[in-house]
Amino acid sequence: MSIQERILKSYKPLIAIPVIITLIALVILATVGLNQGIDLKGGSTVVIQLQKDTSPAELKTIISDGIGNDQVEVTSISNNQATVEITGQADLVKLTNALGGTGSIISFQSVGALLSTQALNQVYYAIGFAFLFMAITVFIVFRNFVPSMAVILAALSDIIIAMGGMAIFGIPLSVASVGAILMLIGYSVDTDILLTTRVLKRREGTINERAKDAMKTGFTMAAAAIGSMVTLYLVVVFLIPYASTLGQIASVLIIGLVADVLATWLMNLGILRWYMEARR
Repeated sequence: MSIQERILKSYKPLIAIPVIITLIALVILATVGLNQGIDLKGGSTVVIQLQKDTSPAELKTIISDGIGNDQVEVTSISNNQATVEITGQADLVKLTNALGGTGSIISFQSVGALLSTQALNQVYYAIGFAFLFMAITVFIVFRNFVPSMAVILAALSDIIIAMGGMAIFGIPLSVASVGAILMLIGYSVDTDILLTTRVLKRREGTINERAKDAMKTGFTMAAAAIGSMVTLYLVVVFLIPYASTLGQIASVLIIGLVADVLATWLMNLGILRWYMEARR
């Protein structure tokens, strides 16, 4: 028996799986919380060309002692290049003097408190408006409460699970990760509308046949998307570790795309089948 047939055969109990994972993600977000990236909390990002072998702990100590700031994090070291994040404003002259013969600064970016506050507010507005307009569009397209709510709940589950994964793996909330969340909203709605349109509006074949046809297309899309994001993440880790922005985007999308498979094909499909059988 194939995966599609197993899901279609026992769909009601399977609805609980993404629901439980979503609730766990909510608990994690409430207890652990999300770290904010430098672009949202303010601070400096420095890329250093190391002149000798230096461990992350040694580099952190050198910079912290030199600039008098213990809120220093070495996010990556590869190919003699280190990326360092410093909370708060960092003095470039002090930082250069602190490094001495350890390395030289090749990139320095600083974000002030006012700009970071404005960026954080824009993040909340972006996510809120994207979700609101998505919900309005779904209701206009289907004009049916239960299928529309199933699509919206699936998208909401994707976002919550993705953010819970960010909390677990220490992925900061930044402009990059927010962009990935917005992409997740679009991708989730795409797969959910694919499912709902084929099952609800088509008339040829049985409900199971239409659902199975949608699952084949959906699984192919999900496999291609997850595979491409895994490839991007591995390229960043092993070849271009200083491209942390791409790494954050890939990480969030991998978590969210896996969550979308569960939310769409277990929860949304289960609710939709339950609704159609009850109506019939």
